[in-house]
Amino acid sequence: MAEAEQNTGWFSKVLQWRTKHVPEREMMLILAFFIGLFASVAAYVLHGLIRQIQRLLTAGFTITSANWLYLVFPVVGILITSLFVRYVVKDNISHGITRILYAISTKRSRLKGHNCWSSVIASAITIGFGGSVGAEAPIVLTGSAIGSNLGQLFNMDKKTLMLLVGCGASAAIAGIFKAPIAGLVFTLEVLMVDLSMASLMPILVSSVTATCFAYIFMGTDALFMFQLDEAWNISRVPACIGLGIFCALISLYFIRMMNACEGVFARLRKRPYMKFALGGVMLSSLIFLFPALYGEGYQALNVLLNGRTEADWNTILNNSLFYGHGDMLVIYIALVLLTKVFATSATNGGGGCGGTFAPSLFIGGFGGFLFARVLNMYNIGVYLPEKNFTLLGMGGVMAGVMHAPLTGIFLIAEITGGYQLFIPLIIVSVVSVMVISLFEPHSIYATRLAREGKLVTHHTDHSILTLMSVESVIDREYTSVTEDLPLGKLVHVISQSRSEFIPVLDSGGKLRGEVDMAKIRHVVFRTELYSKFVVRNVMTPVPAQVGYNDPMEEVMHKFEMTNANTLPVVDVNGILIGFLARTRVYSLYRKFVADFSAE
Repeated sequence: MAEAEQNTGWFSKVLQWRTKHVPEREMMLILAFFIGLFASVAAYVLHGLIRQIQRLLTAGFTITSANWLYLVFPVVGILITSLFVRYVVKDNISHGITRILYAISTKRSRLKGHNCWSSVIASAITIGFGGSVGAEAPIVLTGSAIGSNLGQLFNMDKKTLMLLVGCGASAAIAGIFKAPIAGLVFTLEVLMVDLSMASLMPILVSSVTATCFAYIFMGTDALFMFQLDEAWNISRVPACIGLGIFCALISLYFIRMMNACEGVFARLRKRPYMKFALGGVMLSSLIFLFPALYGEGYQALNVLLNGRTEADWNTILNNSLFYGHGDMLVIYIALVLLTKVFATSATNGGGGCGGTFAPSLFIGGFGGFLFARVLNMYNIGVYLPEKNFTLLGMGGVMAGVMHAPLTGIFLIAEITGGYQLFIPLIIVSVVSVMVISLFEPHSIYATRLAREGKLVTHHTDHSILTLMSVESVIDREYTSVTEDLPLGKLVHVISQSRSEFIPVLDSGGKLRGEVDMAKIRHVVFRTELYSKFVVRNVMTPVPAQVGYNDPMEEVMHKFEMTNANTLPVVDVNGILIGFLARTRVYSLYRKFVADFSAE
């Protein structure tokens, strides 16, 4: 205890010295540097663990036939991960980018300390054993958690804390892909709600730092190897527009099917063994049939990006039942594209840990190759280089899924060195986002928050109501009466009550109505009626009821429609929980408005 107090006192002196001698802006840049360093270390550790586990498990696999161990390893990985999360982490660590988005947009930016390491371990186990998800979302959550916790450690204000979370996210993307510009753009386009030009410096520092250390740790090779064999020309503009539309449709399929599958697993949340069984069987069966779905799938993507001959591209059929059937390559590519979303959903739904970042790159690459191959097979239009369109498809689907064209453009250009295809990348990505926006107004990350009523947007009124909740304004102290209570005793109850809300409950606590004091004035002072009337004679139905989980937009609408001063809050069985007072709700609303205006 004495040692702990001594350490606390020592750190307090450090904080005091920092406050006096290191200005806030310089301190932010120093923290941005260390965030970049730690995020790059986390990225290196994560990818190293994934590679080692995969090498250990698949070293003896034959390429000429299917391998039955594909039916075992993914299930084991999900089981180990779910046990790790349940008994070690004891917290939900799925959907990392969605969690960061909510933390930033609500201006809290406080992520738990275990997020600095738990996602790295969980996703390494999941992906190493074959889980068909990406490592990017977990490492982005890790980087953001590092930024958040460093900021909290040094008592930074909430605005700076939000910026440090953004630094962690950009450093994670930059470190894992060796792509500093993509890290910067990802933070600005996908995560940050409001950002000034002065805030760019810390994000740049963290991104460049992470990239430099990534080169030190992992060498100079890009994540995807790509060499341009045939330059782009203006005659392929129609094909690029067509690919953009195709990428938008793939993105729409990916988002809608992902949400549907997540809904199925969500309904099984109280039956974890059923979730594990369903996810394990789906995932292992799909990987057995289509080994390209194993892990992140980057090896298969590199085959499509580097292939020059049919023999090269046919290697994607290795380890599967399709081996030696090069004539079925297009069918295999199409089936893998369609089933990737099910494999990803099964991995996370069954108990694994991973993101949708890599799967969007994966299906984009397969979609781009399929688009070019089919048009070439039937001699539709000019010849399309399949490897080039694989690259363009990666950018198009990523942009569509995340509603982030700049992220798709710069990430693909940086990780492949494909700046020679910058113009077609812009065309495909912009068209993809334009088309999918007609069907889906939000990215896959924001859609999850919108489904839960937690999406904070640039619309101030909607944002404030999103941040409010029934729990934050409910009043649980009330005095209730029964229907058979005599009027004389009701008058006594009213005189003792601290609120104007007098609910009428039955013996089981269900709400039957309320006593509106404004409506009983004509009988309250007639003492001769005290023994003749009971509550049943003077009570009135409540104008509206509020559910405990109702969004505040709906609550405010009920107040406006009924013009009531109080509304009861009930559970699903009609049992009274408490009540909402109009004055209290509007008072909290005005406070949020003031806070927003101040920032």
